[in-house]
Amino acid sequence: MRGRRLLFQTLFTVLGSAHLAAAEPVGQAVLIKTEVTGQAGPIEVNTSVHRDERIKTSQSGLGQFLFRDGTKLAVGWGSSVVIDKYVFDDSQSVKKLTIKAAKGTFRWVSGNSKSSAYQILTPAGTIGVRGTAFDFYVGPDGTTAVVLLNGAASFCGPGGCRQLQQRCDCVVAKPNGDMSPARRVDPSVLDKLGTSRALPFLSGNQRLVGGIGMLGGCNMASVAPERKDRTRPPPAIAPTPQRQDPPQRQAEPQKERPAKPDKPDHEKPHHDKPHHHKPDRHDKHDGHGRHDDDGRPGNHGEDHRGHDRDRHGYRDHNRDHDRDSDLSHDRSRSFNRGR
Repeated sequence: MRGRRLLFQTLFTVLGSAHLAAAEPVGQAVLIKTEVTGQAGPIEVNTSVHRDERIKTSQSGLGQFLFRDGTKLAVGWGSSVVIDKYVFDDSQSVKKLTIKAAKGTFRWVSGNSKSSAYQILTPAGTIGVRGTAFDFYVGPDGTTAVVLLNGAASFCGPGGCRQLQQRCDCVVAKPNGDMSPARRVDPSVLDKLGTSRALPFLSGNQRLVGGIGMLGGCNMASVAPERKDRTRPPPAIAPTPQRQDPPQRQAEPQKERPAKPDKPDHEKPHHDKPHHHKPDRHDKHDGHGRHDDDGRPGNHGEDHRGHDRDRHGYRDHNRDHDRDSDLSHDRSRSFNRGR
């Protein structure tokens, strides 16, 4: 059973390659990132693409293609598109170029052919091109969003048609006919589409090269979501610090403290006096401010003289006492003799 499956796959690949070899190339790849595949396998830079070929990108893939009439098509991540019709007019233009976008995100820039030659089919409706550059997104359920970048475009579905005439005009349509009015795009459209990966060329999540990459903006880049096509490195794990004992502090040599000089006696507090009394002040030699015991101002010099007087008076009193003793003794002697 497995052998038959491999045989059928081989035959399918050979027949597909033969079909592509018979089909005339309509353009070629100018930029390939990550993984982009065609009918015959992986597509590389300068690989030709053919009519009726399906182009698919991986969840991080990106391909830029240039058609023979100068039309540019960018195919973003997770996309699938088929080059449905390609009818040459001459070497520089086409009579008909139709692509079918099944899912994913795209950027279109018209080439040298008439605007009526281009047609883009989506599950929700048809994008009409009039000398135009625009981004469009097709969700898994067929919901389609178109954002005008240059020129003019129209979107027609079961619910009618909407005209996009101003730069950054946006229309969102569903396969059941529901369609929003044309209005300026803003970040809320990503919520309406249910994914931040929609319109990555506007948000800056995927970058294009050349003139096709110069378009865009519409104030979507400032709120660009995190890029999903880049693998974020695992967070660095900080090593667990080992517990270390605190370093032993060496004892510092004690410095000799200078001996405090002895305080004079008059600086020591007098414990026998109440704290509200002021210490006695030394009397000055001029005697000012001194009071005697009776409360009258005194004189230091007079005190010394009074003290001398007391000493002299004491000597005079002794002399008088001796004199009285002698007189008493003489009287006693005279009394005895008289008897």
